[in-house]
Amino acid sequence: MKLGELIERLGGKLVHGSLQLELTNVGSYEQADPLSLIFVDSPSAVTKALESHAGAIVLRAASAAAYPEDKSVVEVEQPRLWFAKAAKLLNQGLSFAEVHPTAVVSKTAVLGENVRIEATAVIGEDVSIGDGSQIGAGTVLGTAVSIGKDCHIHPRVVLYGGTTLGDRVVVHAGAVLGADGFGYVRDPSTGAYTQFPQQGTLVIGDDVEIGANSTIDRGALKETKIGRGTKIDNLVHVGHNCKIGEDVILVALTGISGSSSVGNGAVIAGQVGIGDHAHVGPGVILGGQAGVLSGKTVTNDGLKPGTVLWGTPARPLKQVLRELAVLARLAKGKKQGLGTKD
Repeated sequence: MKLGELIERLGGKLVHGSLQLELTNVGSYEQADPLSLIFVDSPSAVTKALESHAGAIVLRAASAAAYPEDKSVVEVEQPRLWFAKAAKLLNQGLSFAEVHPTAVVSKTAVLGENVRIEATAVIGEDVSIGDGSQIGAGTVLGTAVSIGKDCHIHPRVVLYGGTTLGDRVVVHAGAVLGADGFGYVRDPSTGAYTQFPQQGTLVIGDDVEIGANSTIDRGALKETKIGRGTKIDNLVHVGHNCKIGEDVILVALTGISGSSSVGNGAVIAGQVGIGDHAHVGPGVILGGQAGVLSGKTVTNDGLKPGTVLWGTPARPLKQVLRELAVLARLAKGKKQGLGTKD
């Protein structure tokens, strides 16, 4: 892709070099070649970037007094963000449309243009795959799965029947989407458990990314929903009937129990546990290993923007640290008191 095309789509100002420069990849200044785009977001790295073999550099305005003749330079306000978006555009052209001969594709499946299906994938009845999407090796798409445009489903993903993905969704290897939720009814006379019907759906919005070996259950009688732009790390579990808002971050080893909700823009750090029927408000930040008890609601009401909640039950980090300090003083005083006994 030409540098001028990137600028046309992403903005920015070319201050040195050529709009016709052809770029094929992004990289670091240590490993860049003349077809590479690199970025600089700190003054200390400017010199090394200018001395690299990269063909193009994206950086903030006035980062250097002069630029080498062999470099094309783009100035933007947020180089890291511009670089990340450029990387996605450059990577779009790396694959080519093909249905591998070992793939099993139902006659009732509908494939859009430029769809790639890799070896041993299984595409079930009435599946719909949008233009430009890629289905990795060994992936299984159940009956009536719907996948939007420009999605990338990595190897060995399983999408249970009825699961719906929007456009530009990325699902990494080993993820399982739309499995039965963990819902059972206990017979008090015998102690035996009978599964409550798990016949709902799972809807994934546009621009969602789901990490390796993560699992999201379908709804019991209704739907589980993941909002547009949400990013889910590896080894995350979202239970049935959950509603996850837009632009939410869910970090590795987080578990969200059934019928809970997370508001737009929330950040849920690693190993957070959220009980069933709990609610996390918009913009809430839960620190690592925080816990939200079943049926409880956590919001930012009355707190400064950016306040981190921690502990179980989750509460402002400063409050937790004060509580721990008090406990430490009490424990120290008790120990000293014991030491004075005859």
